[in-house]
Amino acid sequence: MRVRWCALIVVALMSWVPVTAMGQTAAPEDWTAPRTPFGQPDLSGTWANNRATPMQRPEQFGDKASLTDEELAELTSQIAAFRDSEQAGDLLGDRLIQQALGNSEFQDFDAETGNYNAFWLVDRQLDNRTSLITAPANGRRPSRTEAANTRARERAASPGGPSDGPESRGLGDRCLHFAVPSMGSGYNSYFQLFQTPDQVTIIQEMGHLVRTIPLDGRPHLDEKIPQWIGNARGRWEGDTLVVETRNYDPKSSYSGGSSNLVLVERFSRVSPTVLRQELTLTDADTWTSPWTVELLLDQSQDLMFEYACHEGNYAMPGILGGARAEERAADTGQ
Repeated sequence: MRVRWCALIVVALMSWVPVTAMGQTAAPEDWTAPRTPFGQPDLSGTWANNRATPMQRPEQFGDKASLTDEELAELTSQIAAFRDSEQAGDLLGDRLIQQALGNSEFQDFDAETGNYNAFWLVDRQLDNRTSLITAPANGRRPSRTEAANTRARERAASPGGPSDGPESRGLGDRCLHFAVPSMGSGYNSYFQLFQTPDQVTIIQEMGHLVRTIPLDGRPHLDEKIPQWIGNARGRWEGDTLVVETRNYDPKSSYSGGSSNLVLVERFSRVSPTVLRQELTLTDADTWTSPWTVELLLDQSQDLMFEYACHEGNYAMPGILGGARAEERAADTGQ
């Protein structure tokens, strides 16, 4: 968890409205991406994904891919009106906009257990987009295949409960693994890029994970060698850095995909302070069609922090202790 000192100062001085509206990102007409000393487009630096655009397009927006400036201002006002009374867990990912719009399926997510409040979250920005998903055109994930549904049914039918022991919990709960690359926003959603002529290194704050991606044309590892974060290879296509990742370990299940997932990322500077990251996920064993997400990462002067998950993982004994308490209550009929 990170605390932004600038946000604390604003809280002390004035009423804080941490969701702000911003128009579509555009570079000046005569702007070109800066170059490294070795001639590549310069993508280096620290980049933040703190935008509040939902992953999937809310149903209220229908086929509307972007908002007018007036609609954006109205939505921003709606969010500001309800935000400070909400718990932080309800303000991450898709929940911020979905709950502001009153979608009942997103209500009371953390009502039973509680959460830290919104004061501890970074400020978020809205832009005119109604979803991060740009393909399919409806702004929503494609349908899951029957093979994916079968896998889900098999998992649900497996013996044991989700809190029988620490091994039953997810990889994130156990501080063992986090999605790479992360598409989450507003919570440890910072990245730092380093470039050399023949490789790019990307440090991800969420989980404190590092990818070093060769650009020298070497082939991917043999498909029989799975990796927790997949096996990435990069190349330049004009001013765009293209990173293709495959060989995901099936236990990592990136975004719900299988070991056959192929992830293609496209990084490009679109303005002096914005890096566009497009991610296309192709997995015929999981989705009926590929789907693409567009992230707009804002240049940041903030520092990256170590994600010391185990050192503060007080949730695990609470989760398991709560499960044992529920079992005792069931046994006594209370």
